[in-house]
Amino acid sequence: MNAIISAPELADELAGGAPPVLLDVRWQLSTAKAAGAPPFDGRAEYAAGHLPGAVFVDLDKELASAPGAGGRHPLPDVAEFGAAMRRAGVSSGRPVVVYDGGQGWAAARAWWLLRWTGHPNVRVLDGGLPAWKGPLSTDVPVPEEGDFVPEPGASGLLDADGAAALARSGVLFDARAGERYRGEVEPIDPVGGHIPGAVSAPTTDNVAADGRFRPAEELRARFESLGATGDEAVGVYCGSGVSGAHEVLALAVAGIPAALYVGSWSEWSADPSRPVAVGPDPQ
Repeated sequence: MNAIISAPELADELAGGAPPVLLDVRWQLSTAKAAGAPPFDGRAEYAAGHLPGAVFVDLDKELASAPGAGGRHPLPDVAEFGAAMRRAGVSSGRPVVVYDGGQGWAAARAWWLLRWTGHPNVRVLDGGLPAWKGPLSTDVPVPEEGDFVPEPGASGLLDADGAAALARSGVLFDARAGERYRGEVEPIDPVGGHIPGAVSAPTTDNVAADGRFRPAEELRARFESLGATGDEAVGVYCGSGVSGAHEVLALAVAGIPAALYVGSWSEWSADPSRPVAVGPDPQ
């Protein structure tokens, strides 16, 4: 099963007899609040126009628990996540398509959570809302309650110790911007740098100028050049487990399974006992 779906393919499925559940997860990382400006409001963006039939999902409230020792976007409570998905109409036997405003990070976070908790058929709209050429709607649907019951998988998830070990035994990708990896700037977390042994692989290099994923063969070549040759375990982290999910999605498009360290740098850097590497060298 493909992890992504194009806008024309989605239009065809929505016009068919068994349309997928649509989830709108518009969200973006913003430091505007610190500067006194209002933060990005995904719900307001949704209200102004969304794919017909799509249900809004709040990343901060439904795809994560409150910030704390586990980072800025820790895993949500599994029972609460399941209830939110059922309210959105998600059922195990019906496909789900997730989209966001085009960056792909938030949609990938929903994709990853649903896949990790056992949903068999979840895809991300490639290119997000900007790729959609059909009509938008301001109607707010009230979907029939779904039946999805999340069952977290035994694999696919890393904690801090697991990420540290994988950086030594396999390949651990850092999906943040290169300057954050190198420790040159750090606009959000306590300290800049990276997990020792991690390889810089910015998420932005996974997509073309239009925001859509590069072809699978290009992505595979990219990750192979960075060390994911198929003979080792692969993991990803980012700032708080959102853009890292997008990298896991890109790896899935390339045919490379990968685990996600959800706590990511926001958890790692908050613990002064954990080592920090700086500069372009992984070590």
